[in-house]
Amino acid sequence: MSNELVEAIQGLKGQADGAVINAAAFTHTSLAVRDALLAVRVPFVEVHLSNIFGREPERRRSLLADLAVGVVTGFGADSYRLGLEGLVSRLKSR
Repeated sequence: MSNELVEAIQGLKGQADGAVINAAAFTHTSLAVRDALLAVRVPFVEVHLSNIFGREPERRRSLLADLAVGVVTGFGADSYRLGLEGLVSRLKSR
């Protein structure tokens, strides 16, 4: 699954102005996902359905947050909408 996510991220280069990404458990564990995001240099918002900061200690750390233009966490499915709205606003202000 991580390989599929990495390939999808790599496919963004030259094809997308930005992305909303929920890397699920790979948020906390995958240097490959982080490296792919660094390589494509596409602005992205990290989203999570649950509040990762209210979960187990190992799930409170994100390997992606410092690369993201923003992080939305804990709003269920609305996290995607909120993340997209924030990303669109950021891209328009460029």
